[in-house]
Formats: sequence, C-alpha cells, structure tokens
Amino acid sequence: MRRRGRLPLDTAIAEWVADVPAATALALGIAPDRRPSEAMIRRLLQTLDPQLLTAAVGVWLAGRASTSTATGLRAVAVDGKSLRGSRTGDTAARHVMAACDQVTGVVLADTGVNGKTNEITRFAPLLNQIGDLRGAVITADALHCQRDHVTYLAERGAHWILTVKGNQPHLHAQLAALPWRAVPDATRDDDRGHGRRGIRTLKILTVSTGIDFPHAAQALQIRRRRRR
Repeated sequence: MRRRGRLPLDTAIAEWVADVPAATALALGIAPDRRPSEAMIRRLLQTLDPQLLTAAVGVWLAGRASTSTATGLRAVAVDGKSLRGSRTGDTAARHVMAACDQVTGVVLADTGVNGKTNEITRFAPLLNQIGDLRGAVITADALHCQRDHVTYLAERGAHWILTVKGNQPHLHAQLAALPWRAVPDATRDDDRGHGRRGIRTLKILTVSTGIDFPHAAQALQIRRRRRR
C-alpha cells in the first residue's frame, strides 16, 4: 500500500481509484479501463451540495450503527466543539456541532455553527439529518435545555436527558426543591486515587406533575464530592 500523506481530497480519491483492483472498480460502477481522472473527480466534488451529502452519509451510517444496548434504546449525544487549528489571523476558529451514536462512536450528523448563528438554532437542523429518532435517547448539555428543543424531540418520538444549570434559574430552583433527602441512591461510586477520594451519587425521581417544563418525566440528581 502506498502512503499518500496529506493530499488534497480530489487527488487522494483519484490515486485510490487508479490503484483499486478491477473487481472493486466494477463493484462501484466504474469501468476498469475508463477510470475518472482527478479533474473529473474535482468537478464532481465542486458540484455536490455539502448539506445533502452530509445528510446522505448520516442516513447510511445510522443504518449500519449498532443500536443494541442493555435497555434496547439508542443513545445519541449532541455536542459542539471548536476545531483546533482552524483559527487564523483574520477568522475565528470554526465551530461544529455533531450528533454521535454513543455505542459505536459513529458521527451520525454534523453541522457548522458560524458567527451569524449559535448551537441553539442549529439543534433541530442537525437532528433533521437523522431519518428516524423514534425511541432514541438524545443527550445534550445545559445550553440545549430549551422548551423548543424538547417539543421538537417529542414530535419526533425521541426521549431526552438534559443538564439543568443556571441558564434555567426557575427550573433549577424547582428541581432543587424536590424532596431529594427522602430518595435513596440509585447508584453510588466511590473512587480513590492521586491522594483524593471521589464520591458520586445518583438519585432518580418521577416528576410527572409540579415541574414547569414540557414533557418532563423524571429528574436525576448527580452529586460529586471530593476529599483529600
């Protein structure tokens, strides 16, 4: 196998097509004696709609990602990150938000977040790239603890687990006022290392009534304590 190094995408694809065995070329619909040139591949890439291509790849990956978990539910994590090395003297770093299958680690969809928008407005367009969310559990950080988001997920038949922090002060106060002292620990982890002891507890409480947040069914309290 020849090492290609850091080549432009069209050049790398053209070299791969030139080297691929005839049987593989035929399986891809390419005549072995009439393989596409680098120029033809470059023109093809330039005419592709990047959003449609991303959606098509996401559907293909979703169909092949394993969805078997202990509960039978698929877990999809939504998160955004700034791309390292993408910042220049004139432009800010590129920010991308992605949806990842938590079992396989496969990125099912992604979308750019430019300076004219933010992650909140790109939440639904991101998940629209995934064809079927029925029964899936969507996890996201506190930024996405939004009423519009959970309404969207409910309409698509998905479940959700969202972090609640200070950006939702009314909801946070409601959750903090629940009778947590009367609730036993669902799980408890006690770790020791590096001169510290870490204790983490998880409690679960049904909140079908009394919480001013749409479609809320349960509240989870996670407490972390560290001792030297």
